[in-house]
Amino acid sequence: MPHSNSTDLSALLAFKAAIHNPTGILATSWTPNISFCAWTGIFCSHRRQRVTALRLYNMALQGNISPHLANLSFLSHLDLYNNSLSGSIPDALGHLPRLRWLALHRNQLSGPIPRTIFNSSLLNTISLDYNNLSGSLPTNHSFFLPQLGFFVVESNQLSGAIPSSLGRCLDLQFMSLSTNHFTGTIPVELTNLQKLYVLYLDDNKLSGTIPDSLNNLTKLNELDLSVNFLSGEIPSGLGGLHSLQWLSLENNSVTGPIRASLLNASMISVMDLSFNSLTGPVPVELGRTMPLLTSLYLGGNRLSGGLDFITSLSNCRTLENLHVEHNELDGVLPASIANLSSNLLKFTAHRNHIIGQIPAGFGNLSSLLMVYLMSNALTGTIPTALTKMERLQELALVDNRIHGPIPSELGQLRSLGRLYLDGNLLSGSIPLSVGNISGLQHLSLAANSLSSAIPHSLWSLSSLLELNLSGNSLEGSLPPEVGNLNSMVSMYLSANRLSGIIPSAIGQLQMLQYLDMSHNLFQGPIPQTFGGLISINNLNLSSNDLRGAIPESLADLRYLAGLNLSFNRLEGKIPIGGIFSNLTIQSLKGNAGLCGAPELGFPPCSSNATVSNPRRGQHVLKVALSVSASVLLLVACFSVLLVLLARRRRKKTTASTDPPHLNDHRLISYHELIRATDNFSEANLLGRGSFGSVFKGRLDDGLDVAVKVLNLEMEAASRSFDAECRALRMVRHRNLIKIISTCSNLDFKALVLHYMPNGSLERWLYSHNYCLSLLQRINIMLDVASALEYLHHHHTQVVLHCDLKPSNVLLDEDMNARVGDFGIAKLLLGDSKSMVSASTQGTIGYIAPEYGSTGRVSRSVDVYSYGILLLEIITRKKPTDTMFEGESSLRKWVFEAHPAAVLDIVDNNLLKDEHADPITRHQCLSASLELGLLCSKDSPKDRILLKDVVPRLHKIKKNYLSKQPRA
Repeated sequence: MPHSNSTDLSALLAFKAAIHNPTGILATSWTPNISFCAWTGIFCSHRRQRVTALRLYNMALQGNISPHLANLSFLSHLDLYNNSLSGSIPDALGHLPRLRWLALHRNQLSGPIPRTIFNSSLLNTISLDYNNLSGSLPTNHSFFLPQLGFFVVESNQLSGAIPSSLGRCLDLQFMSLSTNHFTGTIPVELTNLQKLYVLYLDDNKLSGTIPDSLNNLTKLNELDLSVNFLSGEIPSGLGGLHSLQWLSLENNSVTGPIRASLLNASMISVMDLSFNSLTGPVPVELGRTMPLLTSLYLGGNRLSGGLDFITSLSNCRTLENLHVEHNELDGVLPASIANLSSNLLKFTAHRNHIIGQIPAGFGNLSSLLMVYLMSNALTGTIPTALTKMERLQELALVDNRIHGPIPSELGQLRSLGRLYLDGNLLSGSIPLSVGNISGLQHLSLAANSLSSAIPHSLWSLSSLLELNLSGNSLEGSLPPEVGNLNSMVSMYLSANRLSGIIPSAIGQLQMLQYLDMSHNLFQGPIPQTFGGLISINNLNLSSNDLRGAIPESLADLRYLAGLNLSFNRLEGKIPIGGIFSNLTIQSLKGNAGLCGAPELGFPPCSSNATVSNPRRGQHVLKVALSVSASVLLLVACFSVLLVLLARRRRKKTTASTDPPHLNDHRLISYHELIRATDNFSEANLLGRGSFGSVFKGRLDDGLDVAVKVLNLEMEAASRSFDAECRALRMVRHRNLIKIISTCSNLDFKALVLHYMPNGSLERWLYSHNYCLSLLQRINIMLDVASALEYLHHHHTQVVLHCDLKPSNVLLDEDMNARVGDFGIAKLLLGDSKSMVSASTQGTIGYIAPEYGSTGRVSRSVDVYSYGILLLEIITRKKPTDTMFEGESSLRKWVFEAHPAAVLDIVDNNLLKDEHADPITRHQCLSASLELGLLCSKDSPKDRILLKDVVPRLHKIKKNYLSKQPRA
């Protein structure tokens, strides 16, 4: 068919000439041998064959928007969103007489929004969010779009005042100006927009008061004014918003009380008034008038009065989050706390003036994950009823006046990861049952009156990262089993009555960064093995009764920045180099026998201290030989006796031996690895990677391991080895692959890792012999997210994985996921938000856009990869699948199908479970894909943080399990 309009054709060709299209869709589709009405993204009217819509979204288009588009005089829809278009928005677009829909969001457009746009009287939708647009909106009466229903310009660089003339757009239903630099006050004229159901003005620089006349917006469903400089009191008019479900005034300077009139907005489910300057009591009828509350945030204010409002919150049967921390609330926690929603996940009331005892009713809240009550004036004992909260992960009762013993029943809280009881009046011994909390990572019992010995069971908590027992009256010695805590990062034992020899096993704790054993009664030498504390940053052994020489190996500890050995009985030469190059007298004083550092006031070492007398040496040697001969004779006789006894005992016992402790530190030689892997035979090959090969092996003690052998012919392999050692040295988490040892010399480098018998996630997704259920996939998503959350948010240094993909997610014998392969991991130092890596690598399909193009890495790089991985787990489609060639991608494919056609894109295996509730399954799949899309957004600033991903996944899992048939 011949072209029906040369003007439209010329305009489209001019547009094509200004565009760079990496996917090639314009080059292959926009050809002169077919009518432009048949071109991809072009829609024409049937009668005149004129262009009415141009829809080229999600196609990775680059370049500028040609002003020649203004010649498409019949154009009503322009959709160019989610590309990489740059430059300015042409003024000429405002002259399109029939334009109704303008969607240019999620590009890289800059400059001001053309004033002509605001004269397009037929415009219904303006979507320009997530660009780099600057300048201001027109403030005069030229802003008149009578049919405008959708106006979104959030996440730009717009400034100036919000135009009052927006109040003339009476059809406006959805408006978001958030995350810009708008200043001035909220125009009262906005209250004329009686069709408005969403109003987002958050994250700007707005000042002044909140207009009371907002109660005119009777259809308003969501109102977000957070993160501004708004002042004054909460207007009573907000209570007239009877359709309001979301209200956020967080992080402003709002003063005055929470008005009773606000409670008339009875449909609110999320109310965030945190971090303001609110005063007065929390209305006691809050929960009765707002029964649909799911989240209530009142923290960071100056609220006072009692806690009676908690009683009324028992009417909120879907309440999940209750946060009242950092206020001036007083009185006791009411017993009615037991009647709160069974869905409650988090309760924080720390830093108030709460008195009385902890109600036993907390035990009824079986879904609770977090309870923070620290820095109050709580008294009484720890109720044993708390042990009913079987899902509890964090319990913090720090800095109160709680007395009595630690209940042994706390050992029943098997999900507990953080237990903070320091700064109380607790007495008695540490219960043996603490050793039952196998996943415990943070245990702080400091500054109490605990006595007796540290229970032996505590040393079996191999997941412990932090142990603080300082400031008690603990006694006894430390056993060698302290070496089992090989995940330990911080250990504080100071100011107790601990005695005996310091176990050499402490030197095995290669993850340990902070060790304080000061102000105790330890005796004997500093173990030579302390030279193995390769991660140590601060070491304090002061005020003990230690003797002997300072191990020279301490000078080789490259990360050691603080050392205090004062007030002991150490003697001999002070080592040279390392930390000892910068020590002051404060670190060594009180050790009269030290020598060799005149600059610190210690005398030079005498020759006797370094060179022995030859004659005296000969005499000593004769005596030593004589004594040694006698001792050897006695030892030989004693050994024969032991052998005879052992043979007799062996006849009475079985031949089995205890399995080796998986977390014991160990040195593994090259020859043992040769034996373990049958000389690295092909039969034991698990896989080959870019930097080497991985073999299955069995060590001499029967432990199965995976041996990762680096290909040293590649320079990058050595960098990979160093990066992985550095990362694994620093991190320990139940969902990370644990390193057992390394083996390294000039010609050979290998990592010895725990063997994962169920192989990789990739094998389970794409092998016909394996199939993962939906619940298994949810658990794997949770495990991986938990590992990344730890790396990003719960470690002293941020660790970035940088190469997350299914082959790097391994499954143990219980199908728990472990993240491995830290070969290109990066560390963010200090307060850095990102860094540029000169060796940008990663895997195609999982690389975040900014990482692949600039080499800039940040937490968001891992979040993007996680999002793609999540989409892949649910759809069973690789991002490199051939179906995604050209302009498509896994994310775009999911984005276009979600939420209407979810069941068309998910893995068919997930739909075969006849026992699963189909509605709940659909909700779970949709929510999981939505989370994957949220994580994999193009702009790093738009992606969610991993610390927010984990609770969302917990909620998805909870909702899914709650509707499944019981066995």
